[in-house]
Amino acid sequence: MPSIQRILVPHDFSETAERALTFALDLAEKLGAGVTVMHAYEIPSFGYPGGPGMSVEMAGQIERAARAALEGVASRARRPGVEVGSTLRQGVPWSEIVAVVQETKADLVVMGTHGRRGFARMLLGSVAEKVVRTAPCPVVTVHGPESAK
Repeated sequence: MPSIQRILVPHDFSETAERALTFALDLAEKLGAGVTVMHAYEIPSFGYPGGPGMSVEMAGQIERAARAALEGVASRARRPGVEVGSTLRQGVPWSEIVAVVQETKADLVVMGTHGRRGFARMLLGSVAEKVVRTAPCPVVTVHGPESAK
């Protein structure tokens, strides 16, 4: 049986991500594993020529807000006996998650899934599905409270 030493938890600051983090921390505590909480964000782009672009100042504000939120999540996640780290990435979320899996040599990804269906899923895609298909390690998905109905 392969041992699990490092668990990666992608976090989007939702209740579903909190559920996944709690699951991962409980598991890490039992296995003696460390947890890395990560957040990946994309800088919004405006899709028409000559339109307003994203200023360096606005991009910096987005990064600072994401960093502060991630630090808050990591701080609240600290438990005796479980090493908790964090990492912030800018880019396409599913791709950044897979990159962090490889960089941290994570043995497991635990992530929330919102369970969107139909048109919403078509528009937004499924980060969890893309991670499940491309991650080099097992992925556990945790459903949010709205998916449990």
